Amino acid sequence: MSRYRTVVVGLGGLGSAALYRLATELGSGVLGIEQFALGHHRGASQDHSRIIRLAQHQPEYAAIARPAYKAWEEIEAESGQRIFTRTGGLVIEDREARRTAATGSRNIEGYTAMFDRFGVAYELLDADELVDRWPQFRVGGSEQALYQADSGIVDAARANAVHLALARAHGAEIRAHTPVRAVRPDGEGVAVVTGDEVILADRVVVAADAWTNKVLAETGVRLPLTVLREQVTYYATAHLAEFAPARFPVFMWHGHHNFYGFPVYGEVATKLGQHMGGEETTADDRSFEPDPVRRERYAGFVARHIPRFGGPELYSRTCLYTVPPDQNFILDHLPEHPQIVVANGAGHAYKFAALIGGVLTDLALDRAPAHPVDGFTITRPALTDPSFPRGFHI
Repeated sequence: MSRYRTVVVGLGGLGSAALYRLATELGSGVLGIEQFALGHHRGASQDHSRIIRLAQHQPEYAAIARPAYKAWEEIEAESGQRIFTRTGGLVIEDREARRTAATGSRNIEGYTAMFDRFGVAYELLDADELVDRWPQFRVGGSEQALYQADSGIVDAARANAVHLALARAHGAEIRAHTPVRAVRPDGEGVAVVTGDEVILADRVVVAADAWTNKVLAETGVRLPLTVLREQVTYYATAHLAEFAPARFPVFMWHGHHNFYGFPVYGEVATKLGQHMGGEETTADDRSFEPDPVRRERYAGFVARHIPRFGGPELYSRTCLYTVPPDQNFILDHLPEHPQIVVANGAGHAYKFAALIGGVLTDLALDRAPAHPVDGFTITRPALTDPSFPRGFHI
């Protein structure tokens, strides 16, 4: 049987980042295992782009937002590869639509409170000011916008590949097409059971996302995770210059539905998605066929509010969110088996992935994390109280 200091199970956004950070400290004592091909499209970390932003409306995320930028800068510096593109970012709130929507909540005040608390510069714009500055938008008049200049795009697929390449450079071993059947406590260590062998490790990091409970089944732990099938659509806009990253920011639009969008990046096309609201599914049963209701909803939003952003559909693509009841991360040891560390990104972790890789390394090496993660424990009520209500936030 093979033996390693640490094994990482799952090499998506969080797992690849953890593998790299562990390899910088342990070298050839680290193994990363992926059940599919590297860079596959079955999970949550594929595609060209994710929004990165300092705009956070909860203190546990605002506290790690700026350090996440620094972590990405470190990856770029070591690799010589560009991963982050600054575009500026908007949070646009249609206050009339929010007032009549099911949530009825207002979000901009939450963001500005965190900006003020953490010393982040921002601008507040009314509907007319928004359109004066970005005439690509069409508004009804009840909108308010929050602009923050440091927002931008992290290239997810590229960043995963960079993390894995750097991990190899530091001595890590990587095995793709290797499903993990079980992670089993073995004395003070762990046995990782694949289809071909049992691998022994001092510590294991489980970053298996929608497959988490399957991997953890023999530990006696089952986490209350909801798997949602979400999707994005790329539009082959004819107006490329208007939607170039230098002229059009990433944005989030909070109204009856909560959309997010990107300038032309990765494809010769713009990109639109909806945050949350996808159908519940499982990792094994999910469909890869885009939802026609969402396609129509996206097209309607584009026609009303950013008509030149649209164009022929290049393609729509699905992905999975794996979400605890409070939609907060899980970054912690198993209480009964501290040699096993669990990572879950709750559908919104990619912007923090480079930093989370370091947090998971600290946990796996029995160190206090370098960044505050007390809100992401596995023993919090959302994960231990069966009556805890689901409260997915944006």
